[in-house]
Amino acid sequence: MVEMTQYLLSRPHHLIPLTTFAQRYGAAKSSISEDLAIIKEVFEDEGIGELQTLAGAAGGVQYIPKVGQEHALTFIHELCEKLCQPDRILPGGYLYMSDLLGQPALMNEAGKLFATAFAHVDIDCIMTVETKGIPLAYATGAELNLPVVLVRRDHQVTEGSAVSINYVSGSHKSLHTMTLSRRALKEKSKVLIVDDFMKAGGTIQGMVDLLAEFDATVAGVGVLVESGEVESEQRLLQDYVSLATLRAVDAKEKEISVTPGNYFNK
Repeated sequence: MVEMTQYLLSRPHHLIPLTTFAQRYGAAKSSISEDLAIIKEVFEDEGIGELQTLAGAAGGVQYIPKVGQEHALTFIHELCEKLCQPDRILPGGYLYMSDLLGQPALMNEAGKLFATAFAHVDIDCIMTVETKGIPLAYATGAELNLPVVLVRRDHQVTEGSAVSINYVSGSHKSLHTMTLSRRALKEKSKVLIVDDFMKAGGTIQGMVDLLAEFDATVAGVGVLVESGEVESEQRLLQDYVSLATLRAVDAKEKEISVTPGNYFNK
């Protein structure tokens, strides 16, 4: 049963026929079903996720990762505490986050929260722009069993032919370029955009515009941290899920204010 649980956890959103377990363990399907019923109960009690059973010849069992509200709240509060450390303040009032983005365990937990928020959304792939959002995108992709598409800021010859667009980002409204290989994304794909930080939303809006060139649609947007200093009407997009909100950075007093994002309001 332990090995069966591990098998399911390592294959989220993957339909596994009961015959797979029956052949793997040399057991009858009825015994496998009883074991799965126990695993399902434990998953739900511990807030690990759902175990869905599909009947019929093409049926089987599917593990859907879902983080319970209590666990999600605990993680988000811990994330806020880490972000509030005074030594994160950089010149110009910027916040250092690279160390957090480089922690696999932390990103995996954040990925589970996004997988929970978008568990029942029809998605074909995860998209992010290089480079800081990459760990978060891969963590989310692993939990949703989906591929990751990377948008680059500069075209690479090894990417083949690509589509490039200009977009405006940053407090100084600077003009930037982003590019995506034509082979990286199928037309009419449904895409979940994931990024590490969002201020006014210029970079994410750039990805939205880039998706339009592929006749693709945005299935959702998830950001680790959003800026709370931007008024709602000034933000370029309104429909997104955030885990934390950066309220203020006082470089002189070495104080940072971070609160939970809108995750629980979605």
